[in-house]
Amino acid sequence: MYDVVIVGGGPVGVFAACELKLAGANPLVLERLPEINQWDKAHGLTGQVVRLLDHRDLFEQCAGTAVPAPAPSFFFGALPLPLHVLGDHNPMYLLHINQRDLERVLNDRAAELGVEIRRGVEMRSFAQHDDTVTVDVVDAATGAERTLSAQYLVGSDGARSTVRKRSGIGFPGNTDEHIVDRTALIAPTPQLTPAGPGKVHVAGLGEIAESFHRTETGVVTIALRDPEHPLVYTAEREDHPEHSFPGDGAAMTLADMEDSLERVLGVRVDLQAPAAGEPTLLRRLTGRNTRVADRYRDRRVFLLGDAAHVHSAAGGPGLNLALQDAANLAWKLAAVLHGWAPEGLLDTYETERRPLGQRVFMQTQAQTALMAPGSDVTALRDLFAEMLTDTTTVQRIADLLAGSDVRYDMGSMDPDGPTGRFAPSTTVELVDGTTRRIPELLRDARPVLLDATGGHRDTIAPWHDRVDQVPLATTHGQTSMLVRPDGFIAWSDTDPASLTEALSAWFGTPEHNSTGTV
Repeated sequence: MYDVVIVGGGPVGVFAACELKLAGANPLVLERLPEINQWDKAHGLTGQVVRLLDHRDLFEQCAGTAVPAPAPSFFFGALPLPLHVLGDHNPMYLLHINQRDLERVLNDRAAELGVEIRRGVEMRSFAQHDDTVTVDVVDAATGAERTLSAQYLVGSDGARSTVRKRSGIGFPGNTDEHIVDRTALIAPTPQLTPAGPGKVHVAGLGEIAESFHRTETGVVTIALRDPEHPLVYTAEREDHPEHSFPGDGAAMTLADMEDSLERVLGVRVDLQAPAAGEPTLLRRLTGRNTRVADRYRDRRVFLLGDAAHVHSAAGGPGLNLALQDAANLAWKLAAVLHGWAPEGLLDTYETERRPLGQRVFMQTQAQTALMAPGSDVTALRDLFAEMLTDTTTVQRIADLLAGSDVRYDMGSMDPDGPTGRFAPSTTVELVDGTTRRIPELLRDARPVLLDATGGHRDTIAPWHDRVDQVPLATTHGQTSMLVRPDGFIAWSDTDPASLTEALSAWFGTPEHNSTGTV
């Protein structure tokens, strides 16, 4: 019997399995597709998740550089966001990577850890019992059916999640039937060329923003970061979109994409299909969903990623939200499986992560409204652009996009302190005189006490089997912190009594033998 069966082998499901494996659990990933999807979906990661990948020593494999750095600029509702004005308070980290390359990195890590992934296997149904979940699956190639058992089931199977539907979990929200998204991978063309950071030169038009360039008739993105695989995207509002292409994900031609680009930009761009053997994509989506599951858990079943929340891609919040969902849930499931989880720990998955889903629900709808066509929206954008000259407003929007504007409830907290927030990436001095960045101390996905006082050794001793202690040099300016496996600070203080309280609250009460010693 497996500890956890994860339905869905995309980046979120595979990352969750890696987190579970690091925590000592035995997961199984089921993926209905026979191989990794080569479609160009996401084109990068934004916000705190970039730092989370750094915690797991995955950032350098994805980016080719060792240390993440905040982005000097970004956008909100296709309006420039001058992040450089925030200085050291800039929370927006960017990682430019195609989803297929991200999936390759994550699958390589899963293979290193010994994670079992079964491809070409589809879940048909499941049943919950007192202490297990049975999962009925079918092999797509042979048609063979079998039943698997696990202690928990995780649905990471996308917006149309079978796990969510069969759990009876509601998916409230709204659908804008009149938004039509078109996406195409094309061959390189001299009509679309790079024009500096974040800019594209369009023949016959001039320079435009690479990401979410808004006009009075629609929005266009021309992504040239991978010069061998340019991607073009448009979003338009149509009164009767169903009249031309009924259905979701309907087929489209390059001529359709050219027509849409011309309507939005006012110039004609001749597009060519990618060469034989190169990744291809021609997709048209009618209607835009913004939804959040009404709960993230049904007894032994949990939801991750798009199974729990769907929204516009504006600002790239999807993987930022979803991969952090996975990190949050995995260590808590492992704690229960190992028998030391405090009561109610699994309930904190929803109480911590669903508010982030609701914030993304709100801000992506706000961005969609700011990118809508019409002169009235142009007036709203002019006003909003004036507001973005205020550093306080920029900070608020940046925190919202990064996902750093929600603080977890860790019990007794200093309102101005770091508790409940994501751990900083600063460098600390260890007791032996060496220096390390905090992310380097979190590679194993275990809780870590950064002890800057030298006085917490006895306090933490009863938790030595589940919490690592890293003694810091007792120099001025270093702060003691108890960091959870998902990178959030559970405690930051000097008082041993409050540390004991935090350890018990998040990592359980240690078992004692008959002599009263650990």
